[in-house]
Amino acid sequence: MKDTLFRLLQWTWGFPQTLAGLFVFLLNLKAQHYPFHGSIVTVWGKKSSVSLGMFIFVTDDPFFFHRGKRRSFSEKEFGDMLTVHEYGHAVQSLIFGPLYLFTVGLPSVLWGMLPVFVDKRRKKHISYYSVYPEHWANRLGEKVTGEKSIGEPL
Repeated sequence: MKDTLFRLLQWTWGFPQTLAGLFVFLLNLKAQHYPFHGSIVTVWGKKSSVSLGMFIFVTDDPFFFHRGKRRSFSEKEFGDMLTVHEYGHAVQSLIFGPLYLFTVGLPSVLWGMLPVFVDKRRKKHISYYSVYPEHWANRLGEKVTGEKSIGEPL
């Protein structure tokens, strides 16, 4: 029942990002897919991961941005934690609805990709998960799924 409600809300209140996610999903039909708490997870060959409504896209190399974590986790464990983080973004989609892409998606992309922020994080040893959409996604993912997320504590 919870999965059905999750999907219904993503296709109504979260329609813009879910429609975008469907488009990306269709472009990646040959990739591996699996269900996760009402969402559809796609494991793709990109270096980053993204959540678009009920569609979650996780990298096939979860250690790409976290090389030091190889000592502490298996690839499956860390990939599962990444999925929980991205699921947290799917929950944010339910909270913000049509505003999600502007209130969560855009800040997340800018924080993750703009060279000024990439350099700042590297030089000052700031965690990627220290900004509100990322830290909050970790907590939401953990709370809703009961599983561990990827982010470092603040």
